[in-house]
Amino acid sequence: MKFSMTEHGFSGDLPFGELTVSSNDEYGFRPYQLLVASLAVCSAGVMRKILEKQRMPADDIQAEVKDVVRIDEEAGRVAKVHLHFTIKGAVDASKMDRVMELTRKNCSMVRSVEDSIEVVETYELL
Repeated sequence: MKFSMTEHGFSGDLPFGELTVSSNDEYGFRPYQLLVASLAVCSAGVMRKILEKQRMPADDIQAEVKDVVRIDEEAGRVAKVHLHFTIKGAVDASKMDRVMELTRKNCSMVRSVEDSIEVVETYELL
């Protein structure tokens, strides 16, 4: 990956298109948004694979960022992220605690921040 400076931030040409990053959300994605999105989508993707391996494929998974706590005194550091998953399909509720445990254990993004950002994960089955 390579990013080049622009008038309002940085831009990179990635395999699926251009990614514009800026501290001003009028000009691109803010860095913390990309961090939080990586946590949410990585977790949801891992959850999807786990459910498939357990023969409970989800018809749909929605990953919602319910809350992001940032500490202004520490340069706006992300301290906590609450991810909420809504899962639609024939999923056995009695197996969801294990699914959530395996999701956390196997999501590389969550594992990468586990000593610096509190990641809270909740779910509901439809």
